[in-house]
Amino acid sequence: MTQQHKRRAVDGILLLDKPLEFTSNGILQKVRWLYQAQKAGHTGALDPLASGLLPICFGEATKFSQFLLDTDKTYLVSARFGIRTDTSDAAGEVVSTRPVAFNQPQLELAMQAFRGDILQVPTMFSALKYQGQPLYKYARQGITVPREARPISIFRFELLALRQSSEQTDADFIVHCSKGTYIRTLIDDLGEALGCGAYVSALHRTQVGPFQAEAMQPLPKLEALAAPCHQSRDFSTLDQLLLPLDAALHGLEALTLSAEQQRRIAHGQSFGCELPDAEAVRLYSAKQQFLGIGKREQGELKPRRLLSTNKQ
Repeated sequence: MTQQHKRRAVDGILLLDKPLEFTSNGILQKVRWLYQAQKAGHTGALDPLASGLLPICFGEATKFSQFLLDTDKTYLVSARFGIRTDTSDAAGEVVSTRPVAFNQPQLELAMQAFRGDILQVPTMFSALKYQGQPLYKYARQGITVPREARPISIFRFELLALRQSSEQTDADFIVHCSKGTYIRTLIDDLGEALGCGAYVSALHRTQVGPFQAEAMQPLPKLEALAAPCHQSRDFSTLDQLLLPLDAALHGLEALTLSAEQQRRIAHGQSFGCELPDAEAVRLYSAKQQFLGIGKREQGELKPRRLLSTNKQ
């Protein structure tokens, strides 16, 4: 019988290069097993047909994963024109085929309408909920429900390449966007604006907030490192790949607390602070040990999301 080992208390952030064909939850569970971690969560799902940067938070880092969910992201996107699918990607059923009649200047002109602050109606194949059920469950039953247009920001939408032949038209783009942006919907809307339809044929995420693709760890590397770790129960080589708990928060203001202030915050108490209001500030001890997140409001600093006291 295989010996069952107890899962470890692991804290930190892993920048995973998510491979194709895995769901985000599926790859999360696999990496959690490789690390033998008690607790883990991902920060923004990628579809099975999408690859690239997926930050995975272990242990105490899960307390701050919302900051990565709420941040901007960058994608390399490939699109095929002339075909529209019900999911707006290659996994869906074809719902229409139309001739492609645009050239590169016309494509770049159409792209202008999708830059900056725009409104986007989410795809039916999303996890957004309507009357308590995810939209994709309605979509799989052939039911379309009302969706409100949501404000998003497209900071960069650039054409990298256009490939046209008598058989098909494909294009590659780079998209830098705000949270809540559906890339599949962006490409579907662009295809409709051009009168021919389009779907996402490939999607690769290259940036999440402060994290860039250069720092990603591929799954085969993790698997190779994990094998001897599981034998020896020494996970130091894997743990060296983890970023510190506050790595996702470097865009936030930092505040160093006195010993008395640290004590009060640790006990859930606020104290006077004359600095301007701020929804989130990083808190550190006098020895620059990360303590968690606080909030400044009406002349007081209040605890918002703190590390467990035995982690401080």
